[in-house]
Amino acid sequence: MRTVQRPAVTALLAAAALVLTAGCSSGTAPRPDGGTRSTPAPSSPGASTSASAADLPPPKGSVKVTRTVAQGLKSPWGVAPLPDGGLLVASRDEGTVSRIDAAGKQTVIGSVPGVKPGGEGGLLGLALSPAFASDHQVYAYFTTESDNRIARMIYDEKRPAGEQLGAPDTILRGIPKGTIHNGGRIAFGPDKMLYAGTGETGDRGLAQDKKSLGGKILRMTPDGQPVHGNPEADSVVYSSGHRNVQGLAWDGAKRLWASEFGQDTWDELNVIGPGDNDGWPLVEGKGSKPGFVDPVEQWKTSDASPSGVAYAAGSIWMASLRGERLWRIPLDGTKPLARPEAFLTSTYGRLRTVIATGPHTLLLVTSETDGRGTPKPGDDRILELEVT
Repeated sequence: MRTVQRPAVTALLAAAALVLTAGCSSGTAPRPDGGTRSTPAPSSPGASTSASAADLPPPKGSVKVTRTVAQGLKSPWGVAPLPDGGLLVASRDEGTVSRIDAAGKQTVIGSVPGVKPGGEGGLLGLALSPAFASDHQVYAYFTTESDNRIARMIYDEKRPAGEQLGAPDTILRGIPKGTIHNGGRIAFGPDKMLYAGTGETGDRGLAQDKKSLGGKILRMTPDGQPVHGNPEADSVVYSSGHRNVQGLAWDGAKRLWASEFGQDTWDELNVIGPGDNDGWPLVEGKGSKPGFVDPVEQWKTSDASPSGVAYAAGSIWMASLRGERLWRIPLDGTKPLARPEAFLTSTYGRLRTVIATGPHTLLLVTSETDGRGTPKPGDDRILELEVT
């Protein structure tokens, strides 16, 4: 049985906004397994694969739960911090988006038309436009009757509660859907382009099918169009060979990291470059097969089943569902500095989403009401963490 801590809410939620800076190009650099992979070119800060000793994180880290930001949430999935310190939270099964203000009050601001929840599908990832201050656009990844798609909506706080989301403008459709493996994480990168992690819906062949958007990481303009620098000029596909990607984050050198659900053997943490093929279904975990990129780290599926990832304090932080723990992977460039550390094991149950809100602060979202957990009073909740 797990125990549930109940940190008191003693302070207002501090303003938390991810600062995104432009700049992304491609080239080649050493890969963690000794081969070569695509990474930012020497003109980019991302070319460095190793930090100076003074900049490295400590081999051992720490996690302190400082407060409970919100509780009583139903099937929370995507979370987007607002510039004023509030949060937008997507309910996977209800298809609604709620605002959590600085005092923890929850208000439904609207629903996303066309959401068809079921299995692992529903209303999934959320992201704010890089120009949110002026365009007020909220992006959502969601499952419909026929596919997974990405749409954007105008958030108008002057409208009545429950009606503050405008009509969805679909920017990308045709992502395969299934009862399982719908991916769903979306995020704007340092280049201000929109990235999306998709799943292969249980149809393994989609991950290697160049014509399918399933089992891929996608990169597109805010309008849903292919981006210069993608492997193929007329395609939004950025990398392939993925089983189910639900975590995307960039480190301080603007490298893209992604979490990956394994099947029976190995879950993965990967660093992603344009055109990479991570091997599924031909490889699970580290296979050292020509043409495929090995993960930076791997875990038994019982210890992880990873969803969201974030970068803070020189480490990747990975939320685990089945593993019911938060993993810390300290980094020296693209290489692990020490063995991964597990925190909060079996304390809060399944962990869905983790977001960096500062150099040493994270938001962590539990996932006990998703149909696979064992909800306790107060579930689901969002916790604020102080990390090193």
